[in-house]
Amino acid sequence: MDRNGMRPIHPGEVLNKEFMEPLGMTVMDLAMPTNWPESEIEKLVKCQLRICADLAISLAIHLNTTPEFWMNLQSTYDLRRAQFRHAGL
Repeated sequence: MDRNGMRPIHPGEVLNKEFMEPLGMTVMDLAMPTNWPESEIEKLVKCQLRICADLAISLAIHLNTTPEFWMNLQSTYDLRRAQFRHAGL
C-alpha cells in the first residue's frame, strides 16, 4: 500500500478492467488489430509485461486514447513499486 492507501496498479489491470471488460473484448480481439502477439497481450493483461512505446501507440490507436496515457500508467506503476522497495530498506 502507498501512503494514500492505494497499491500500485499495473497498466494491464487498467487495460483489462477499464477497456476490455466493458467492451466485451478478448485478448484475441485486441491482439489482431494491434498486430501484437496474443501471448504478449495475455501477459500484459496478467500484469506480467511492461508497456513499451510501440505497444502504447498501438493501444492508443485501437482504444481511442493517447500513447501518453499508457506510458504514464507504466511510469507511475514503476515509480510506486520502486518507492515501496526503498521504503522497505
